[in-house]
Amino acid sequence: MTVEAFLLEHEPAVRLGAFIGVFAAVALAEAWVPRRARALPRRRRWPANLGLVAIDTVLVRLLFPLAAAGFAAWAGERGWGLLNVVGVPGWAAFVASVVLLDLAIYLQHVMFHAVPALWRLHRVHHADLDFDVTTGARFHPIEIVLSMGIKIGVIAALGPPVAAVIVFEILLNATAMFNHGNVRLPRGLDRVLRWLVVTPDMHRVHHSVEDDEANSNFGFNLPWWDRLFGTYRDQPRAGHEGMTIGIRRFREPRQVDALPGMLLLPFTGGVQGYAINRRSWEGSGDAA
Repeated sequence: MTVEAFLLEHEPAVRLGAFIGVFAAVALAEAWVPRRARALPRRRRWPANLGLVAIDTVLVRLLFPLAAAGFAAWAGERGWGLLNVVGVPGWAAFVASVVLLDLAIYLQHVMFHAVPALWRLHRVHHADLDFDVTTGARFHPIEIVLSMGIKIGVIAALGPPVAAVIVFEILLNATAMFNHGNVRLPRGLDRVLRWLVVTPDMHRVHHSVEDDEANSNFGFNLPWWDRLFGTYRDQPRAGHEGMTIGIRRFREPRQVDALPGMLLLPFTGGVQGYAINRRSWEGSGDAA
């Protein structure tokens, strides 16, 4: 059995093992070297955040039984995608696929901020009053379904190797938990790491209540896209301990940290005063 065949056959178990391992490591680091004081205790937030993860996982498996890796195998057998048509060597196809899939996720993230209807869904992620490892997996089920549909479209167009898709999925999941960690890294280490991967301090800026800060640092895995496309911001104005996490209009814990409220949040209120092109600070932003 080839490595690719093994990964495809055992993909759910491999991904679950990676999730549990990274989650545990980041959670321990949060307890050991926290970056910020918690606004709410874990026992109040974690059940709802992890409950949303469970709903998302079941829904994706029901609607997309092949998942991204299975679809990549199915598309590859039919010769779909640019990399299959061009006939790129295996190693180059692998590297290109991981990088280009990450670019697609960056662009998708920008789109979910730029389109009001999509922002309604994505604000479930941003409405968390704290910023920790569970925030990295807190997404509305409809957003998760749309995201998987976009990913499958990218796979169909690109034609990536199955192993590249599985590795990318594991990396994306792991880095999302890492860069949402409430972890204090040494300043020098953070400065070096953020040239290679999105760090917690880099991504935390994106969860600010201030519009111009929330409209920056969209990367989840590779940090290069923000620098390339001009969406990179080094630090929040108020500093990491002083910045406010979340969305101004949604501060009631029962609405943003209870599962029913989180599921209903996209259908609550309007989208006012939120423009992705407002990147200069006006002091009165309302990321709604």
